[in-house]
Amino acid sequence: MAQKETTLPSGSPKAGPVPCEKPGPWRITFDTNPDDCNLHCIMCEDHSPHSNTQTDRRKEGRPRRRMDIGLIRGVLAESAGTPLREIIPSTMGEPLLYRHFDEILDLCAEYGVKLNLTTNGTFPGRGAEAWADRIVPVTSDVKVSWNGATGSTQESVMLGSSWERVLENVRTFIRVRDAHAAGGGNRCSVTFQMTFMEVNYRELPGVVRLAAEMSVDRVKGHHLWVHFAQLAGQFLRRSPEAIEGWNQVVDQAYLAAEEHRLPDGSRVVLDNVFRLDPNDGDDISAGAECPFLGKEAWVASDGRFNPCCAPDALRRTLGDFGNVNGTSLYEIWEGSEYQHLRENHMERSLCRGCNMRRPVNS
Repeated sequence: MAQKETTLPSGSPKAGPVPCEKPGPWRITFDTNPDDCNLHCIMCEDHSPHSNTQTDRRKEGRPRRRMDIGLIRGVLAESAGTPLREIIPSTMGEPLLYRHFDEILDLCAEYGVKLNLTTNGTFPGRGAEAWADRIVPVTSDVKVSWNGATGSTQESVMLGSSWERVLENVRTFIRVRDAHAAGGGNRCSVTFQMTFMEVNYRELPGVVRLAAEMSVDRVKGHHLWVHFAQLAGQFLRRSPEAIEGWNQVVDQAYLAAEEHRLPDGSRVVLDNVFRLDPNDGDDISAGAECPFLGKEAWVASDGRFNPCCAPDALRRTLGDFGNVNGTSLYEIWEGSEYQHLRENHMERSLCRGCNMRRPVNS
């Protein structure tokens, strides 16, 4: 297998030390608007055709979950002197549908933190060029959800998307990004972000080649969280045979990154793309570490502090750590409940079987 590319986009936790006086996360994800989305990706816990989240919410008369922008402002205001250097708006739902998104961009500029964005590539409302003009100046990385190297696969996973439209959108975004950088402005990286599953994993080398052709800096992904019984056959760790198929594609992806270079001659970065050992059982990789605990934090739309990005119903089982509407995020961060989880998380079955844990040298 080819060696892993170790260069990381700007804003990664390995980008260098940041002087700070107080402990805290280097990045915070705010679940701004998880109930707002214009697509129905099959693996999404909230918007998949297999999900009952939205139908149950409507039956029960509950409003959509939408974060008060004052909560974000409050957390940023108390973050001076901490390691915080990035924030992420909702990765559940489409963050560009959040009505306070422009205010988030303004807050990033005001408080000197970068935005790290995950979007489905539709760029709703304004289109890719207008959104890029606003997003690029304050952003470290834009992750575009990408689930195939062909239109048929992409559209079968991301229901409601248009392959030709998202291709055009990404090209437009990168054109604006490159023009901004050429003028001496910020250059944000662009990432294709995949969910690895049976329907699309064989197209990973093709996604790498497409990324190189389009000047997309990185291909990142994670293995499927099986929220629904209908997707059990999509899980790539379901059998030794499925694992072997994945491992072959991993080797092909690294070869594609070597042979198909970006315009400047560098390789497309492959992030969280590694071979699996069929002997590891439910463990994604023996000795793999949690990339989040003690490093990043999540805040739900209602202010609840969450320790990671596991599916909401599952991460709730890790404990009740507090709510930033009534308690400082940094008090929660230093609190005994969170510290106990940091020290003992591998006693939890959720953590032992987590898809997001990474090999130490990845």
